Amino acid sequence: MTIFLASLFLPKTVYFKLPHTPPASERGSQRPTGKKAPKRPPLELRTSLFPDPAITPPKTPEEEGYHGDGFFVNEDGLRVQNVSDDEDFRNPAPADKESPKWGGRANQPKSRANSPPPASLLEHARTLEKAKELGRQGIVQPRVTRSDSHDRVFANANWRIVNADQGNGGLRNAAEAAARNGNDEEYSWVGTLGMPTDALEGTEQKEDINDRLVTEFNMYPVFCSDKDFDGHYLHFCKQILWPVFHYQIPDNPKSKAYEDHSWQFYVNLNQAFADKIVKNWKRGDTIWVHDYHLLLVPGMVRKKLPDAKIGLFLHVAFPSSEVFRCLAVRKQLLEGMLGANLIGFQIHEYTRHFLQTCSRLLSVEATPDGVQLEDRFVNVMNLAIGIDPVSLNAHRQEEEVKKWIGIMRERYKDKKIIVARDKLDHVRGVRQKLLSYELFLNKNPQWRDKVVLIQVALSTGEKTDLDAAVGDIVTRVNSNWANLAYLPLVYLKQDIPYSQYLALLTIADALMITSQREGMNLTSHEFIVCQDGTYSDTKHGSLILSEFTGTSSLFGNKELTVNPWSYRQCSDAIKKALEMPEEEKAERWEALREVVSHHTGDHWFSKFLAALDQNYDEQHRHDQTSVPRLNLNTLGQRYSQSQNRLFFLDLEGTLIPYGPMNEIIPMNPQRTLDVLNDLTDDPRNTVYVMSGRRPEELDRLFRLVPNLGLIAENGCFIKNSRTSIWTEVADHDRVTSWKDSVRGILQYYLERTPGSEIEDRNCSLTFHYKNADDYANAERQASDWTGHINESCEEQRVHATQLDDCVVVESIDWTKETAASQVYRDMQAASRRPEQSAADFLMVIGDGREDEKVYKWANNLKTQGGIQDVVTVSLGNRNTEATSTLTQGVSGVLVTLQKLAGLS
Repeated sequence: MTIFLASLFLPKTVYFKLPHTPPASERGSQRPTGKKAPKRPPLELRTSLFPDPAITPPKTPEEEGYHGDGFFVNEDGLRVQNVSDDEDFRNPAPADKESPKWGGRANQPKSRANSPPPASLLEHARTLEKAKELGRQGIVQPRVTRSDSHDRVFANANWRIVNADQGNGGLRNAAEAAARNGNDEEYSWVGTLGMPTDALEGTEQKEDINDRLVTEFNMYPVFCSDKDFDGHYLHFCKQILWPVFHYQIPDNPKSKAYEDHSWQFYVNLNQAFADKIVKNWKRGDTIWVHDYHLLLVPGMVRKKLPDAKIGLFLHVAFPSSEVFRCLAVRKQLLEGMLGANLIGFQIHEYTRHFLQTCSRLLSVEATPDGVQLEDRFVNVMNLAIGIDPVSLNAHRQEEEVKKWIGIMRERYKDKKIIVARDKLDHVRGVRQKLLSYELFLNKNPQWRDKVVLIQVALSTGEKTDLDAAVGDIVTRVNSNWANLAYLPLVYLKQDIPYSQYLALLTIADALMITSQREGMNLTSHEFIVCQDGTYSDTKHGSLILSEFTGTSSLFGNKELTVNPWSYRQCSDAIKKALEMPEEEKAERWEALREVVSHHTGDHWFSKFLAALDQNYDEQHRHDQTSVPRLNLNTLGQRYSQSQNRLFFLDLEGTLIPYGPMNEIIPMNPQRTLDVLNDLTDDPRNTVYVMSGRRPEELDRLFRLVPNLGLIAENGCFIKNSRTSIWTEVADHDRVTSWKDSVRGILQYYLERTPGSEIEDRNCSLTFHYKNADDYANAERQASDWTGHINESCEEQRVHATQLDDCVVVESIDWTKETAASQVYRDMQAASRRPEQSAADFLMVIGDGREDEKVYKWANNLKTQGGIQDVVTVSLGNRNTEATSTLTQGVSGVLVTLQKLAGLS
C-alpha cells in the first residue's frame, strides 16, 4: 500500500530552458570574475499609485547568484538537502546557493497574483486620499497590463525536473534515511512545485509535467492558482500562523496580517491538497500530512474518506491556549487538525498545549492520550525529529570540507571559536546573542584577543528595524575591541557554502543558539556529530542552547541551557563553555551524542508510521459500528458454564436513569433492587455497583440489598460485598492538598457566575452551573475553568472534565478502574487456590467515559489469561473499549441481568 506524504513543496521542481538564458554551468563559471551582471528585477506588483513597471523605479540589481533564503534551512529552520541539475534524487550533492523567493527564478514563470493589501492601514488611507486628489487633477492611475508573451514562452519551452531547494528538508532526509535502512513502503509525495503555475494553465506542458512526476518520481503535484498560493503562503502562513505559533501575535495596525483577505486562500490551497489525495487514495493507503501549511487537510479528507488512515505532524512549536485563542479562525484550524487519527508534535510541551487548547476552545474531553470527540478518539503523541548521521558523515569526508577545515584552523589558530547560524528575524534571537557576547567581552577582559564569534545571518529579504539594530551592535563590538590582527565578531549577512558550514561546526569550540522559540533545532544535532574529533583536533565542543527550543527538552541538561532574554546568563554560559575542563566536555558530549544517535530522522519516520498503524487499528476496533451487539443466548451459555462470577455495574445511566449528581435520588428504583437481589442470591455471584455518589448515598439506596459490593466517588471508596465497612482507598492528605488549590480557582469563578454552586465531595469537587443566571455565558466559560485547572494543577495529578451542566475535578490516581483492580486482587488473595483465578466469568456494564478504563482493564485480564470469560458492555453510541454494545438503555440492562439471574 501507498503512504502519501503531503508537504507544501515537492522534493522536485521544474526548470525551463528559455531563449537567450545561459545554462546554470555557464552562470556559475562567470561568478569568480567578480563582475556583477545587472539584471532587470522581476515584476513585483505592490500597492502604488503608479504600478506600471515602465514608470516605477526598479529595485537595486542583485548579484546573479543570490537567491534569498538558505540551503541549510527552509522557512521553518529545517535543512533542505540541495538543488542540483542532476535528476538523481538518491544521491544529492550539497548546494551553495540560497533558496529563491517563490516566483523569483529566471527559469520559472512569474506570479500572476494581484497586489496584496497594504502593509499599514494608515498607509492605505493616505494612499486612497492621494489617489483621489490626483484624480481631481485629471491624473488617472494607469492599469497594469500583462503581456501574453511571457506565458507563451513557458508554454513551449523545454523543461527538466530537478531537485527542489525549498521545503521541509528534515522530512525529506528522514524519508531517504528510512528507505535506505530497509523501509520498503511505497511513498508518494503530494505538494506544489514551488513555483507559479498560472502560465501553464491549459497547456500540454502542464499535463506532461504532471504525468512525468507521477510515473517517474511517484509525486503528485498540486496545481493551484498563483493568487491562492500567494495568499496562503506569503500572507496567511507567514504573516499570521508562523508568528502566532512562535508567540508573536501580529496585533498592531502596521502588521501585514489581514486574516480576512488571506484565510480563504489558505482554505483553497488546503482543499486542493485534499482533492488531490482523495482522487488518488485507495483502501489501505496511509495519508501523512505535514506542518502548519496544511492544518485543514486532515479534516477535509476525513469528510470525503471517513475510514482513511490519516496522520498529521506539526514540525513547528504549538503555542499555549492563551496565544492560540487570539486567532480568529482558531476553531476551524483545530477541527481540521482533529480530522487525523494521530497528531504528532516535537516534544511533550507542545502536545500538552494542544490538548489544553482543544479542551478550552472546543469543550471536548482531552486525556493524556488524545482528544475524545463525539464519535471517535484522536490520539496525540510527541516524537522528536532528528538528522541523518549517515548522510552527514558522508558529506564530512568530502575534500572540500577538509580543505576548509585546514583554512579556518590556520586563520583562527590560537583563538577560541564560537559559531552561530540563524535566520535574521525576531524569533531566532540574534540580537540577544550579540548583546550577550558584548557583555561577555565587557566582563571578561582576559578573553579579548582570544575568542571570536562567527555569526552567519540569513537575510529574510526585507529591511527591518532588527537588521539595523544588529548592525549597530556588530559595529560597536568591533570598534571597541578590534585591531589590525583581531576581529572579535565576524558577521556574515549571507549564507555560506555547505562545506564551510560543516567545517565551522567541526573546528568550533562552542555553538550558540538563542532562539526565542523554535520547534526543533537540528543545527545542534549536526554540531554534536561534527564534534567527534575525526577531522579536527578540536572536539567535544560545548553547546549553548536556548531553553525555548524543542531540542532543549531532549538533551537532559547536558547542554548549557540559557534564557535568551537573560544577557547575564548567556554571558556566563559563554565563559563556562570556554573554560570547561576537557573531562566535563567529553562527558557532556558523550551524553549528547547518545541522544542524537537515538533520535534520528529514520527513527522518527518509522516510529510515527508504526504508531499511526497501531492507533488506527485500535480506533477502528473500538468504533461503535464495529462493536457487535450483545447476544443474550451466547451470554447465557457462558454464564451457565462458569462457577465464580464477578460483576461491575455502573449506576447512573446503567442501572437507574441518569440524574444530576447534586440531587438526591427521589425514590427507590424497585425493579433495579429486585434484579440485584436475584443476582446476589446466587453464592457464585459477586456483584459491585460503581458510582460517583457519596458512600452514605449508596448505603441509603441499597440498604435492602444484602451482599452487594459498592464503589463510591468513582473509586475512592470501596465497600466489600461481605461486610458493611467502607474503605477509603484515596490518600486523604493528598486529596485535601489539591482540593485547597482547586477550591480557590473555583471560588474565583463562582463569584463571577451568579446562581452557580460548588459541591464538595470527599474526593472531588463539582462546579454546577445549571441554575446560573446567565447559563449561556457560564457554559462558554466552563471550558476556561477546565483549562485553567488542568494547566495549573497538572503536577498534583488532578484532572477537570466538563460534563453536562457541570465541571468535575477529581484525582487521576483513583478511578473506577483502580477500585475494580483492588477488588479483584483482594478476591485473589482470599482465594483458597491463589494459583487459580478467583473468577472465571467477569462482566462489566457501563455507559460513560469513566467506564472505558474498566473495560480496558477487564479485557486485558482475559488477554493475559487472568480470567477465562470476560464480557464488557457499553450502552453509549460512541467509540468504546467494550467488546459489545446494548442499545436498549437501562431497560435492556435490567432484562439482561434478570435473564442471567434466572439461569442460576
